[in-house]
Amino acid sequence: MSTIGVWRTSLGEQPVAVKRLAAPGEHDPAELSDPHHFAYWRRAADVVTSGVLARTRGLRPPVRSFVEEDVEGITLTEDWVEDAAVNGLFAAHALGRFAGTPVPDVGWLARDQLRDRLRRTAHRGGWPTLARTTVADVAEHLWTRRSAFLDRVDALPQVLQHGDPTPGNLPGREGDDVVAIDWSCLGTAAVGADLGYYLLAAREDFEPLLDAYLLGLPDGAATADQVALGARVTAVYTALSRAEWALSRVAGGEGALAGKFRHPAVAPHLRALQRQFPLIEALLDG
Repeated sequence: MSTIGVWRTSLGEQPVAVKRLAAPGEHDPAELSDPHHFAYWRRAADVVTSGVLARTRGLRPPVRSFVEEDVEGITLTEDWVEDAAVNGLFAAHALGRFAGTPVPDVGWLARDQLRDRLRRTAHRGGWPTLARTTVADVAEHLWTRRSAFLDRVDALPQVLQHGDPTPGNLPGREGDDVVAIDWSCLGTAAVGADLGYYLLAAREDFEPLLDAYLLGLPDGAATADQVALGARVTAVYTALSRAEWALSRVAGGEGALAGKFRHPAVAPHLRALQRQFPLIEALLDG
């Protein structure tokens, strides 16, 4: 909500990305000023000025980043990261290695991201549009039991988390590390949570990605069952919430809801949800 825009330009002959962040105003949501909320407006700049990612493993930021601050906001400039066509298994392995990085002692890391996102969804009424689809019973079952699943996730080992590890945010490669961008959701979460977010746009299936993540995770950090639970809960609840959001935006138009499943703003979210059906079954059986 704080991002005004992102541009590609150059400084001399060096291509760079420039992001402009607006400082919260008097009438903006309070969460933008909460250092522990995933939507905290200046976290991306704090990541740069603090240097907390200087010695991370698995994921690392672009080599050079600069922050300029004024009364209206922040301008963040960093090296442009070329697309290295990072495959899913390499990315999952990197996410596992990153989860073994010691959590830095700073006061602005995002916490309880999944819980806060579901709290926001609850404020909008939950998943009422999904109740009009063929996943209605499953959605109702999982929605009413969300607190129990969140409690189980909170009991898992908590590790450092990128927070938004989409393939588009993991574009580069440097040796054994992935060069990642958009660190605005950096924080802590259950082991496997980053893998769960990555699953929603990955080409690969869950099991090989889980194996790659476990290979990167340091010995003793968590068990395979713990990682699988963190990934499943994150992926399933995020996929259902995104499907609800997409469907609710087109549900009010003319015609039956089923006729809008192929809408270009809806279809990608429904395909992502369909790919999580094996994970949904695992949660229901558990």
